Amino acid sequence: MIFLDHPRALFTMTLALLWIASLFGAYLRKHYVPHQTVDEDHFNLVLGAALTLLSLITGFTFSMAVSRYDQRKDYEEQEANTIGTEYARLDVLPVADAVKVRAFLREYLNQRITYYSTTDADLLHQSRNKTSQLQSELWSAVAAPAAVQPSPLSALVISGMNDVLNSEGYTEAAWRNRVPLAAWTLLICLATFCNLLLGYRAYGTTSILFLVLPIVLAVSFFLIADIDSPRSGLIHVHAQNLESLAYSLRPH
Repeated sequence: MIFLDHPRALFTMTLALLWIASLFGAYLRKHYVPHQTVDEDHFNLVLGAALTLLSLITGFTFSMAVSRYDQRKDYEEQEANTIGTEYARLDVLPVADAVKVRAFLREYLNQRITYYSTTDADLLHQSRNKTSQLQSELWSAVAAPAAVQPSPLSALVISGMNDVLNSEGYTEAAWRNRVPLAAWTLLICLATFCNLLLGYRAYGTTSILFLVLPIVLAVSFFLIADIDSPRSGLIHVHAQNLESLAYSLRPH
């Protein structure tokens, strides 16, 4: 669903959909259901149960989005730690090899910062290609000296580089781990049904009441989608740890 990558568009769409559902409920009450046939007690029971279920599903979906956001933050910190640790371990390599690998590692770090900060699709594609190329170069640069002079210390460097490369894959997987489309479908369908019932129940009152629940739900959906959207929302995972590391590794 393309709207999930554009929280503002999702807000507009859901607000309009839910408001129309409320108006449609009032329309049904006015034209198709005689007032005396409505059992208010039983109807209120159904409406209350539907609203309770909607609040629970909304809360669970919000929790899912927040947990995924926290996971992306944790992996950003983990990437910075693994790159910084590997940078320090390169002291065990011959000087020429250490200088070469550190240059690659600083460039790799810049590409990871670009991954977190850019919203440009072309730049992101270029960064991914460059990252893949640098990963191959980094592995070759540490594997060659280790093959010539195998030792426990060189094995430690190999293990650290493996952690660096793996951390990028974990981050990529975490950024693809979004709230499932089925959960969004259930949430929006349930919200639409609840607004229809509310419009049906509120027929005869001021029409401004028909906007209260749609606005509240649309804002809630906007916040959930914004937290769950890694690039297009207002709430982003900033590469603070990676940027701090990049600053500390600059040649002086």
